[in-house]
Amino acid sequence: MSRIIQKYGGSSVANLELIKAVAQRAIETKLAGHEVVVVLSAMKGETDRLLNLAKEITEDPDKRELDCLLSIGEQTNVAIFALVCQAMGEKVKSFLGYQAGIKTDDVHGRARITELNPSRLKTELAKGRICVVAGFQGQNRHGDITTLGRGGSDTTAVALAVALDADVCEIYTDVEGIYTTDPNVCDAARKMDRICYEEMLELSSLGAKVMEIRSVELGMNYGVKIHVRHAHSSATGTIICEEDADMEKTPVRGVTHSVNEARITLLRVPDLPGVAARILSIISKAGVVVDMIIQNQSALPPDETDDGQIQLTDFSFTVPSGDYDTTLDLMKAAGQEIGAAEVVGDNNIAKVSIVGVGMRNHAGVATLMFQTLAREGINLSMISTSEIKISCVIEKKYAELAVRALHEAFKLG
Repeated sequence: MSRIIQKYGGSSVANLELIKAVAQRAIETKLAGHEVVVVLSAMKGETDRLLNLAKEITEDPDKRELDCLLSIGEQTNVAIFALVCQAMGEKVKSFLGYQAGIKTDDVHGRARITELNPSRLKTELAKGRICVVAGFQGQNRHGDITTLGRGGSDTTAVALAVALDADVCEIYTDVEGIYTTDPNVCDAARKMDRICYEEMLELSSLGAKVMEIRSVELGMNYGVKIHVRHAHSSATGTIICEEDADMEKTPVRGVTHSVNEARITLLRVPDLPGVAARILSIISKAGVVVDMIIQNQSALPPDETDDGQIQLTDFSFTVPSGDYDTTLDLMKAAGQEIGAAEVVGDNNIAKVSIVGVGMRNHAGVATLMFQTLAREGINLSMISTSEIKISCVIEKKYAELAVRALHEAFKLG
C-alpha cells in the first residue's frame, strides 16, 4: 500500500461542485488501495476577500489577528470536503494545521514550519480514513494560529509528504503541469514531462506561479517526488525530481518573468567597508526580501577633501513591488545617515529570466539572450546570473514581448 498526498489549490475547490469532484478523486485513489491525505487551500478569491475586509477596518491590521482571520478559508473548505466525503459514504476526518501537528515560528503572515508531528494522521490512516488537512496554517509556541504566506498550502503538502514518508506528493492545480513559459503569455509554451528541483526552484523564485519556492526546497532537501497535475484531468502532468543527464542536453528549459518588482538606488554612497551590510540589515529587519544587488563606481564625480578624493559608489537593489514604498522610506532615512547624495526608486520595472541546468556546459547562452532582447529594442538596466539562470531588469511594458522573443530564440516551443 502506498501513501499519497494530494493538494488542491483554490481554483480547484472554488465551489461546492468542484469540491465534490476532488472528493470523488480522493475516494477513487483510496479505493485503488492507497492511503490518502488531502491538503486544501481556501476557495479561489476567499483569502483576498478576507484580507480586503480587514483593510476596510484599518490599513495596517494586527498580524496576529489577520492570521486568525485568513485561516478561516482553509478551515471552511476542509469541513465542507469532509461532509461531502461522508455523504458519499466514505470515512474521513478533517484537521486544522495545529491538529495535524504543524508547529511554526512566530512570524505571522510568513511563518516557517519548525516541527511536524503527524501521529494523529497516522492513527486515522490506519483506521482506513481519508485525512483532509487545512493548508497554509500552523501553530506557534504560544498556541497562536500562524499562516505560511502565499502558496503556503504547497509547503504544507510537501512537509506532510516528508513527515509521513509518502510515495508521492501530487499538486493539483488549474494547469496541466509545468510549462516552458506562461501559456497565457506565449501560445507556443510547452508542458514539460520532468523538471529538476534546481530548475523549479529558480523558476519559482523568478516569477513562475505554479509552485511555492519553500515547497520545492523541502522536496529537494528530502527527495520528495512531486507531481504537478490538472485537478480535473487524468493526464500525466510534470514530475519534479532529481536532475538527470537528459536535462543537461538543453541549455535553457524555461523562460519566466515577474512584473512585481521595484528598484531602489542609493547614489554616491561612501565606498567603505560595512556600508552595504548596514543598508541591507535595515531592510532585513523590516522583513523585506532583497533580490538583485548591484554595486558599482558612481557615475557622478567624487567629492574632494583636503586629503584627496573619497571613493563613491552607487548601490542598487530590487525588492517586491508591494514593499516598494516601505523600503524607499527606510532608504531615504538611511541615506541621510550614511551620506548618500540621493535615493531614487523605480516601480515600473520587470524581471525576465531564462533557466536551465544545461547552462553549465553550453557556451553562448548569455550572448543569445542579450542579442535577442537588443533586436526587440529592449534595454537592460540590471543583470544577475547564477550557474543555471540569467535574469535581466527591463521596463515593465516590454515584459511579455521579452518572454515571447526569448522562448522563440531558445527553441522551447
